[in-house]
Amino acid sequence: MDQFLFQGQNKRLCSNDVPRRSPRKKKIKMEEHESIKEEDKDSSFEEFSHPIPWQKIEAEGLDCDYALLFLKEEADDLFRQLEEEVVYSTGEEAKVQVFGKVYNIPRKQATYGNAGLTYTYSGVTRLACPWTPTLEYIRNAVTEATGQKFNFVLINRYKDGQDHMGEHRDDEKELDPSCPIASVSLGAARDFIFRHRDARGKRTSRQIDPVNLKLAHGSLLLMNPPTNTFWYHSLPVRKKVLSPRINLTFRRILVDFRKTIKHNH
Repeated sequence: MDQFLFQGQNKRLCSNDVPRRSPRKKKIKMEEHESIKEEDKDSSFEEFSHPIPWQKIEAEGLDCDYALLFLKEEADDLFRQLEEEVVYSTGEEAKVQVFGKVYNIPRKQATYGNAGLTYTYSGVTRLACPWTPTLEYIRNAVTEATGQKFNFVLINRYKDGQDHMGEHRDDEKELDPSCPIASVSLGAARDFIFRHRDARGKRTSRQIDPVNLKLAHGSLLLMNPPTNTFWYHSLPVRKKVLSPRINLTFRRILVDFRKTIKHNH
């Protein structure tokens, strides 16, 4: 198994510490500013006021970028604020449907985003709650770091290493296929495993090693296309982990009036 260990750091590295940004970030920015003259190109990066060093993670059909987005002190504060602000689903909304059977989710979940947006996965349609101040702050930090705008976030809270997530792909039709999924981790570091679709189960058609990441407190993992087409990902049980983790996956949902619920304000 290919394994990448990403441990927390005590300071935000400046752009001089790592000479190159992710090529994908540069490509995104330059595509948005194709008409900018050569001498004005630096101005197109003004929104990246705090550049962060990116580490590229690649395999066949897998394209990810990883970085430490928040300092430990700030990440601690954000975790505490989310504990106060986020309201998690209960009752029927805390269940999923897998192969026709209904199961309790082995973690807490919540959905936030722009007004009226819904997201359907595992047989359940969820309505976005209004952004909280802390979620807006984290979303804006992710946008600043990536150049991508997001209108929805799925939040998973794992009370300890017993809470987990099974293998799946984030490939729902509501998602903009051109937009990466940005995963922010706060709290306990957990193993995050990618497995190629052709290398799953007992009757695998190919020998492709899984990719194991250890996502640190305050980190950002960007899952770029076509990663979710070819690779499943999971957060397995880790009994030795005793503290909680909050994960926020920011997404861009395509605005479709058939799936938009109007609110009376």
